[in-house]
Amino acid sequence: MIALGLTAGAAQAEPLRLVALGDSLTQGYGLPEDEGFVPQLEAWLQGQGLDVEVINAGVSGDTTAGGLARMDWTLQEPVDAMLVALGGNDLLRGLSPQSSRDNLDGILARLQQEDIPAMLAGLPAPGNYGPEFARAFERMFIDLAGTYDIALYPNFLQPISDKADAGTSFADLMQDDHIHPNAAGVALIVEGIGPELLEFLRGIDHEPS
Repeated sequence: MIALGLTAGAAQAEPLRLVALGDSLTQGYGLPEDEGFVPQLEAWLQGQGLDVEVINAGVSGDTTAGGLARMDWTLQEPVDAMLVALGGNDLLRGLSPQSSRDNLDGILARLQQEDIPAMLAGLPAPGNYGPEFARAFERMFIDLAGTYDIALYPNFLQPISDKADAGTSFADLMQDDHIHPNAAGVALIVEGIGPELLEFLRGIDHEPS
């Protein structure tokens, strides 16, 4: 009976496993290991009292197609929830919003099939591809979140934009390439998305592994 009790206690102690599926913004490109998005997010969530492990499934340079292609690999280990944060490299390459939409649809359909709760993080499209492209790209996040009835965080980089609009130098929040946030920029992103993820994760019926 004692052994059974210890086993049950150990099972109950298993943290919730949140997988962050993304690109270099998720992976922590150019930053020390402990200053990237995933470790900062994990520390923030744990600081709010949530027993969670955030798994880094970010691959630098990955597109939505790449994220879809590695779903089998990503789901090899137990997953309790997933943050899908892809699309930045699709934008940089000017890929068709319809193609990006189809790939994200495939990812979310797989998660629905596996009964894995998901949150989708969007991005704004720059104007250099034209207004039709921008509307289609930004709309796909809204439409897909509605189709799959999942949580949507509309703009992953919004906290940096807000801080820059408030007078903080954009350069102070970004690495030298002006594409990837530095540790301070990542902290702002975590402060922005953290409360949304916290509410999302607390709503999950987590069963011990």
